[in-house]
Amino acid sequence: MTMTLIPSSTHEAIHRVEDPDSGLLGLIAIHSTQLGPAAGGLRMRPYETFEAALEDVSRLSAGMTYKNAAAGLPLGGGKAVIIADPATQKTPDLLRAFGRAIESLKGQYFTAEDMGVSPEDMSVIGEETAYVAGLPAGEFASGDPSPITARGIFNAIRTTHAARHGSSDLTGRSVSLQGLGHVGWHLAGLLRQAGANLIVTDIDPVRVAAAVKAFDATPVALDAIYGVEADIFAPCAIGGILNQQTIPQLRTSIVAGGANNQLATPEDAKALHARGILYAPDFVANGGGIINVATEILKISDRSRFVDEKLAALDQTMIRILTEAKAQNVSPDTVAVATVDRMMAAPQAAE
Repeated sequence: MTMTLIPSSTHEAIHRVEDPDSGLLGLIAIHSTQLGPAAGGLRMRPYETFEAALEDVSRLSAGMTYKNAAAGLPLGGGKAVIIADPATQKTPDLLRAFGRAIESLKGQYFTAEDMGVSPEDMSVIGEETAYVAGLPAGEFASGDPSPITARGIFNAIRTTHAARHGSSDLTGRSVSLQGLGHVGWHLAGLLRQAGANLIVTDIDPVRVAAAVKAFDATPVALDAIYGVEADIFAPCAIGGILNQQTIPQLRTSIVAGGANNQLATPEDAKALHARGILYAPDFVANGGGIINVATEILKISDRSRFVDEKLAALDQTMIRILTEAKAQNVSPDTVAVATVDRMMAAPQAAE
């Protein structure tokens, strides 16, 4: 196995990881360890190019710095990707090789599951490194973070709805939900229980059919989700979906979902604001998962209490961001980034 540093002006380190014996090709990006060891999930996808994987891991790891800081966690931002199809190329040898790569960083980066990997995969990686979380079993095992991630997003949707309409009641409200993976599915359940009507799409037609049956949802084609008339648009799939092409199509007053890096560029936050669409900054809305994972990294014995308190604090952070954004007549994303930047500067000011 070889690890090669990729030059970067934005990250503390980006490592290219290769292991010809197992077929491993991946990246580990450490954006910041200012607040603590870098933490963020491992994503396995058959990226079309190495450059696409590099861009994804760079954006995701930077987002984790902001997510962890917004959640009040003593963790920095990192992310990892393996360039492979999880359905056909995932093997124990490949996962173990990646575990050895993580171990060689000596605690600079903790990994956990993300798209294309599972708690069981974390167990295999954990055979080679102690710097892994989201395990299905063990003294501090936190398991699948998806239900907690969904809880945080659900809170953010209710809070954003209250900021726009004066009430958090979702009864009879329509939500267009993009993505029915682990997080999206759990979120759909919470929204339906709250009385919302769902319009759904996903790349997997089987999941869509299941959601129609389970949640009485209305299915739409992948690209049609942007133009659907709904009270709330909840992106819960890939990033970069709020851009120059999609924002003009939106027929909603609120965007609040779980996908990472929803904005293609910072300018897109301003475009949403200019259209009168209230945006819940994604790195605040989707912080529940890393809160859950943090209980394992930090070895928290009372996990439920820690999660509940951190989710409540995260919701208060969202309320403050939305209130300040309204007072300043700016996008909530502008306020959210400034808020985290102040938090990141605080330790330096104290030195």
